[in-house]
Amino acid sequence: MTTNRREFLKTTAVVGGGLTLGVFLPAQLDQAVAAGTLHTPNAWVHIADDNTITLLSARSEMGQGVYTSMPMLIAEELGVDIRKIKVEIAPVAPVYTNALLGAQITGGSTSVRDGWDKLRIAGAQVRTMLVNAAAARWNVDAAQLRAADGKVTGPGGRSATYGELAEAASKLPVPKKVTLKEAKNFKVIGKPTKRLDTAYKVNGTAEYGIDVKLPGMVYASLEQCPVIGGKPTSFDAAKAKAMPGVTAVVQIRDGVAVVADTWWHAKKAREALAVQWDEGAVARIDNASMQDGIRNAKDATIPIKKTGDAKAALNSASKKLSAEYWSPLLAHATMEPQNFTASYKDGKCLVIGPAQFQQGTQGNVATAIGLKPEDVTVKTTFLGGGFGRRLEYDFAVQAAEISKAVGKPVKLLWTREDDTTHDFYRPMALHRMAGGLDANGKPVALTLQLTSQSISQRAFGLPKGTLDPFMAEAAVVGYDIPNMTQELIEHDSGLRVGYWRSVSHALNAFANESFIDEMAAAAGKDPYQFRLALLDKQPRFAKVLKLAADKSGWGKPLPKGHYRGIALMEGYDTYMAQVAEISVDKDHAIKVHHVWVAADLGQMINPDTVEAQLQSSIAFGLSSALGAEITLDKGRVQQTNFHDYPVLRMNEMPKIDVTLVPSTEKPGGIGEPATALIVPAVANALFAATGKRVRQLPLSAQHIQSA
Repeated sequence: MTTNRREFLKTTAVVGGGLTLGVFLPAQLDQAVAAGTLHTPNAWVHIADDNTITLLSARSEMGQGVYTSMPMLIAEELGVDIRKIKVEIAPVAPVYTNALLGAQITGGSTSVRDGWDKLRIAGAQVRTMLVNAAAARWNVDAAQLRAADGKVTGPGGRSATYGELAEAASKLPVPKKVTLKEAKNFKVIGKPTKRLDTAYKVNGTAEYGIDVKLPGMVYASLEQCPVIGGKPTSFDAAKAKAMPGVTAVVQIRDGVAVVADTWWHAKKAREALAVQWDEGAVARIDNASMQDGIRNAKDATIPIKKTGDAKAALNSASKKLSAEYWSPLLAHATMEPQNFTASYKDGKCLVIGPAQFQQGTQGNVATAIGLKPEDVTVKTTFLGGGFGRRLEYDFAVQAAEISKAVGKPVKLLWTREDDTTHDFYRPMALHRMAGGLDANGKPVALTLQLTSQSISQRAFGLPKGTLDPFMAEAAVVGYDIPNMTQELIEHDSGLRVGYWRSVSHALNAFANESFIDEMAAAAGKDPYQFRLALLDKQPRFAKVLKLAADKSGWGKPLPKGHYRGIALMEGYDTYMAQVAEISVDKDHAIKVHHVWVAADLGQMINPDTVEAQLQSSIAFGLSSALGAEITLDKGRVQQTNFHDYPVLRMNEMPKIDVTLVPSTEKPGGIGEPATALIVPAVANALFAATGKRVRQLPLSAQHIQSA
């Protein structure tokens, strides 16, 4: 199911247009407002009489730390201890739209970048309103008052807590202009801070979608066609219904669901359905046909950027080289399999679960079960991993359809096998690269042509031929090469695709940074020095590159059998360099021993979380570099679980050294760039180790042998 972007925005705008702040609140907060004990100065900050401050976070928590970074922004301007702030995930409302993505979406490393001004302004507004309320109460000039440590103080020793002032403050007009703290005065922002949600997750009180329980709830397991998009033509409902605990068998648009008193009963009975399928068009697809389609794509090229005349410079170059790089389909493999709980009753539907795209979930559930969007309430739980998979809402729609069919609250839970075989996969991609060197080995030309599938076109219906910005990420390098051309070809391979952690950075950085290494080798130069010589006009790039090289001891002797590779990239306004140290055994298995990361992401909010994000990103990226790959045979995904779609294990995790550049530049995103950059860093180290340039991921023994 897809959402037309224009219709989606139009619908959500109509839904939200008449809402008041009170309607935005989760139920428990709404009750407190009704009782007069909670006060709402603006859509984000709520202060109770007992001084409890609640932040409504517009971004989902999926491990990236928004339960801490978002309140830090508020706490800085409010002048309160961050541990005094509670966090609730915001419901669906236009006010919570992510300005960088155009909808209420968590993704694209945008949480802090979007919240940086927005939440600090919200905190400063509340601080100003509290001060104004105290000034009115004491009949003094507001300029004489000070807000800090959760209270407002004034002349004559007057003092009032935020809770005591909150009701009066919430009745004052919201100031349009407020003064934000200067970076030199920060007491919270930029300080390493332990995560507020760790205790919930350790003691088991954090509610993930898989934990949700509703009164009278039943469980569902859904049999979907082994070929994505296929439809059931017949099945044995009688046999399934006769099995223990089964209460219903219902057909929905995506398959046949068994409903039972426990999930295990539903799962066991599902195996008895014996569904026959119309497998549809995807059954004609396999890896070879997808690669042929991409290689022979005749679609028009779409320019990304052009500098100078790369074609002429290539023709006159002293040395020319070209190469093709292939990236495979990848699954998201979230630790928590897809699930959602739905309760349909009397023309209303409540859906609860792990969502990255609340408005899309609301709108598409409503369409699927014949309701208006305002009749669908979305409650977001913690996410057991997102990585872009939960930007989709197929499982939420399925839960709602089943609940409507059986008239009861239903928890739908996919198996790991369902998840691996019915993902929205990172698209397959082909990069055609060409470069030219002058007589001194200096680059004079570089071209990149990416052929792949547009996820945004699939998800939002972008007009064909429109540049999808999520295909162009990291396509343009920061090196000073006088003649460069970057362009793409959008080619629909026939399989549904989705946003995957770091999106097209992971595709383009692999090709670009591997090929720059090829150019360095062709020039007979050290790959670090070759890059550095091209960065005179790019101080942020040059700084992180030098830091990574220096910290790793680049150029110094290594243990026997160890080799290094280096890579550089900008992503989501973050500048980053990585050095990977590896060894390769006789069976061509790669061991990554050590990774050095240097990053300039502007103003850091919580350096502790930044380092954790870098570590997790490298683990995620290494999984794709070393072994993960989705393949198709007659439309069927051949991988099913972690045994044949491996993710990095703890004993495979390298040592990681992180160097962060202090900066007051606007914050950049940190949840994804390192995922993309570790891949070319390891590929370049592999070339140093073996002399083989592996241009097809993953960097498996098979691909190393055939390189």
